[in-house]
Amino acid sequence: MALTKDRPGGSPRSGRPRFPAGNRNPSAPRALPRWPRVATPWLYLAPVLVLFGVFKFWPTLWGMYLSFFEVRPYLGNRWVGWNNFSTAFHDAALRSAVEHTVVDALVTVAASALLGFGLALLLEGPARHLRILRTAAFLPVVTAMVAVAELWNTILYPGGYGTLNSLLGHVGLGPEPFLSSPHSSLASVMLIQVWKSAPYDMVIFVAGLAGIDRQLYEAAAIDGAGAWHRLRHVTLPSLRPVTTIVLTLGIIRGLRVFTEIYVLTGGGPAGSTETIVTYTYKQGIQNNQLGMASAVSTVLFLVTVLLTCLTLWWRRRKEA
Repeated sequence: MALTKDRPGGSPRSGRPRFPAGNRNPSAPRALPRWPRVATPWLYLAPVLVLFGVFKFWPTLWGMYLSFFEVRPYLGNRWVGWNNFSTAFHDAALRSAVEHTVVDALVTVAASALLGFGLALLLEGPARHLRILRTAAFLPVVTAMVAVAELWNTILYPGGYGTLNSLLGHVGLGPEPFLSSPHSSLASVMLIQVWKSAPYDMVIFVAGLAGIDRQLYEAAAIDGAGAWHRLRHVTLPSLRPVTTIVLTLGIIRGLRVFTEIYVLTGGGPAGSTETIVTYTYKQGIQNNQLGMASAVSTVLFLVTVLLTCLTLWWRRRKEA
């Protein structure tokens, strides 16, 4: 049997260099110590965390602190304890704003999710023309809310010269008040919210549909399941995590609705579209009741966190 000649400093079979026990290849990259490996990601996140801390976290904490004071600029804040919360909760205008906010959130979240899911079913797929249609449908989401509100304010102008009322006049229907009537203003605003937020939900549902295993549809088709049964027993169960995300984001969006209300109606007419955030804005900026506005904002923040946690808990329970 032929013997393999040893190479200097190497293995007789592989020719790889051999190193004393306990030593490593000097050309191989060295592993970083533990603390740089832990600190490096936080260094990349540091600029964003600083911005969030200065413009989001600190104002939130400061607002909670001010909710226990009577804010008096240049005179010094005066401690009032829970008086701001008590005054706000006994205000009939706030109770009305809470009712409008709850109705707005429930209707817009449900309608946006259903419409977004329907659009996702129609526009899901790799075809090029579908990508173009999804982009066109998504344009309201990336458009500034102030511009959207002003556009719809022109469309829904209550007089005969409004865009929609002009079209209704051609078919013999009288001009509708839309945003100028207490009976239709909230419904008109909710319609605009659904128009803007449904494409956002559509994109999330499209991502969820793309992640469903196609073999599940093939197996269901082999078993004789029709389109409705495949939707009910394959698509909807697979989209439960995505649906939870859509509902969570919708609840947060619905509870803090402000821009469209402020631009379109300002909370009117006769307070018919007043929401919690518009009420808080008026108390803090217009009436200079910063302490009570901070108290309402604190309660809204806590309710939002509680609803978000309950939604996530419900999702985990369903998945388990």
